[in-house]
Amino acid sequence: MAASPTAAPSPAPVPPGVPSVPGRVGVGRSVGVLLAAAAVFYVVSPVLQGAALPAVRVRFGLSEQQVVGMKVGGGALMVLSLFAAGRAGDVRGRRRVLAWSLGVLAAGLAVEAVAFSDWSYLLGRAVVLVGVSASFAGCLASVAALNPPGRMPQVLGGWLAVMSAAFFGAANLIPRAPSMPGLRVSAALGALVALGLLVLALRRLPEAGDPPIPLDRVFLAALAVALAGAVTALQVGPVWGWSNPRTLALLALLPAAAAVTARRWRLRPFPVPPRIASMALATGVAVGFTQLALLLALPVLTAASGLGAAPTALMVSAYGAGGAAGCLLVRERRVSPVTGCSLGLPLAVIGLALCHVLPMRGAAGMLLGTLSALPRGRLGTAAAFHPVSVLLGTAAAQSLPATSAVSLGASGRQAENLLWVAAAVVAVGALIAGLPVVVLGVVGAAAAEWLLVRVLAGAELAQRPLAQGAALAVGVVTGLAVWGRRQRSERLAASRASASALQAAVLHPIPERLGGLRLASRYQPATAGTGIGGDFLEAVQTPHGTRLLIGDVRGKGLQAVQTVTDLLGCFRSQAHETADLGELAARLDRHTARSAAARDDQELFATALLLQHRAADGYVEVVNCGHLAPLALGPAGAREVAAPALLPLGFGALGGDVPVPGRVPLPAGVALLLYTDGLTEARNASREFYPAAERLSAFGAGGPAAVLSFLERDVRDWSHHLADDIALIALTPE
Repeated sequence: MAASPTAAPSPAPVPPGVPSVPGRVGVGRSVGVLLAAAAVFYVVSPVLQGAALPAVRVRFGLSEQQVVGMKVGGGALMVLSLFAAGRAGDVRGRRRVLAWSLGVLAAGLAVEAVAFSDWSYLLGRAVVLVGVSASFAGCLASVAALNPPGRMPQVLGGWLAVMSAAFFGAANLIPRAPSMPGLRVSAALGALVALGLLVLALRRLPEAGDPPIPLDRVFLAALAVALAGAVTALQVGPVWGWSNPRTLALLALLPAAAAVTARRWRLRPFPVPPRIASMALATGVAVGFTQLALLLALPVLTAASGLGAAPTALMVSAYGAGGAAGCLLVRERRVSPVTGCSLGLPLAVIGLALCHVLPMRGAAGMLLGTLSALPRGRLGTAAAFHPVSVLLGTAAAQSLPATSAVSLGASGRQAENLLWVAAAVVAVGALIAGLPVVVLGVVGAAAAEWLLVRVLAGAELAQRPLAQGAALAVGVVTGLAVWGRRQRSERLAASRASASALQAAVLHPIPERLGGLRLASRYQPATAGTGIGGDFLEAVQTPHGTRLLIGDVRGKGLQAVQTVTDLLGCFRSQAHETADLGELAARLDRHTARSAAARDDQELFATALLLQHRAADGYVEVVNCGHLAPLALGPAGAREVAAPALLPLGFGALGGDVPVPGRVPLPAGVALLLYTDGLTEARNASREFYPAAERLSAFGAGGPAAVLSFLERDVRDWSHHLADDIALIALTPE
């Protein structure tokens, strides 16, 4: 997880008095271990605190109201601490804020270790929550600041693998839930570890030295209040009742805070792009919801299967083991975070779907539980945003009636329902995150497993290893298929982007008005996604009038594209320098002949139609070099214009003299259509060519854009497959 120690040649300036990181090429291995060790508290502390809660309630006599207040207040404190620590690190320095956070954490653990009453324990627990949340935000922000962007997937992959491994270890401590003496000892040891990390942070952790990015304080405060209020409302709603005045007052606060947040966002956008923010929120909610569903439902299901506490804890911890495996995959294989998310979300749902067939034997149950893993991927650019979204997902899970029923010892059937709700949440999260293929994988895997286990295998055979192995195979194949599909989609998107960039670079957009003409153009390659083929078109305004070029190069592929690029470059240059349209055609002809000789291609040629129009003239001049004659569209229908064809470009020297342009009348109300042979050679199911003049006559009169829109639809209706490129230009006088 460490980058190369080689320094960059020109380190960025840092504010006075702030140590800098040479070149910011990455943190050392020891620094990475330090940050991971400090962040482990964020995972381990809530698990151990929850395991010790029964002993604490007995020791201090905590009432139900105190427990509810502890949970509700803890959620709000964590949200506010994450945002406050993240912003303070940007302004005051991340090393300083992390040191203060570790100090607060150590103090809270010390108070827990010596707590002698209910209020002292609650105080220590609140301080621990503040310290652990602030420490996590500081660690995550430091990891992002001390590593170059290109290494972030690798670094965060390894870093989050440590978090998942910590969850694995903490979950296996649940069967050994500490008694009060054990809680005091573990709290005291945790305080000592936090103090040791504080000393190491002050000595070893470098400061990034970046100046703080201006941020609207009102926006940040409103966002924090809105999210903290949402977490609190979701937690207290089932306890107080959704119609309770206190719950209603809390819910009424949310729209106001959300409105202020949205308004301030429009005035001064948040540094996190909306696309990344939505993905972090959706995946975070899915993680939080799924995690709580597993922690509640798995013990109920395993108890019904006769498993003991230790196997149950190991199955719960498999969530962390799978998360570690997924994060290491992102790290070692350099899988993009989006692809990692595509793989992780279906695997999580597959694990959820398999939970309802837990076998009687513990070993096989542990294997199936391993599939309940959700690789975490990247947390996002904002240090607090993703952890807060995880808290929001946990609170949302707590607000469900099924959650309350399962937590009170409901039947296995209700636990299964909770897992299926979690599967739906994962699918919706994938959809919001922009991964529709994951939704298909979720639906397919869930349906296949349900049919396999409940219909084909039956209730008795569902416990047999063969049925379990078949269900496991369905999950693995689905996950791999979704992963491969996502990788192909990424490659296809990159290919289409390259094709679009190539088309924009070679074929310049034709304006709607140029000189005294109204224009419209279309370019449709025969092969979808290629961007450009062997047809070409161009329109330029020159001192000699408006000049247009349309044509078709012999051949296909990259060689045809190269010829198109050469011809258009020559036209754009010579159209401004050559007064006579015939001489311009001759120069294009000689340029094509030279290109053919340079490539030793005696069959290289191109058909082309050159057109010139001056605003004061009621006609256009045309030179036709082996191309199709234009169509004139008027009230009387469509007819072919008399424009005799000369030899194609590249063969013009065989004709001798410079061609003489012909004149074609262009009165008001008449449009000219210039096109390539891909239009008229489109065939229908009976192998008949597209009758362009006949179809346009039936269409009637219209402007250039309307004519091309009709042709685009009509030729697609005529032929299900285009064998050649189509280039179209329609023009009419203004």
